[in-house]
Amino acid sequence: MEQHAAANTSDTILQLVSFNIGDEEFGVDILGVQEINRMTEVTRVPNAPSYVEGVINLRGKVIPVIDLRKRLMMNARGHDQDTRIIVVEIENKVIGFVVDKVNEVLRIPQSVTEAPPSMVSGIKSDYITAIGKLTDRLIILLDLDKILSDDEKAQISQTAA
Repeated sequence: MEQHAAANTSDTILQLVSFNIGDEEFGVDILGVQEINRMTEVTRVPNAPSYVEGVINLRGKVIPVIDLRKRLMMNARGHDQDTRIIVVEIENKVIGFVVDKVNEVLRIPQSVTEAPPSMVSGIKSDYITAIGKLTDRLIILLDLDKILSDDEKAQISQTAA
């Protein structure tokens, strides 16, 4: 019985939205993504954390926009025609994450993922849930709920208010 349950777990299909930041490919659970939008004008907010681009008006709602590149401490880069905002809901708050390029929706078996190496799975990177090993590439799976600390979430809520 236990063997069967373990086999079922490894056969679970993960549905991910894959995107790039620089040369790295990331994936997030599609169920957490509300929509994906082209880059739009972002209104800067004074005294916001450095990784917060500002806010946008999304169908009458003001939502904070976070530059995921800056949040992950990667080199800054300007926006281009491929830049997108991935809109998600975290703890009943709608937030946009700026990424360089959205690739595709992937369906991968959980059995092709493994825990991140201990070198990258420290306190600062507990938002990396797994590494997906596909035939020709690796995908870093992120948990967007954990990308911000509770303090940062509170700070961003104040930014949007």
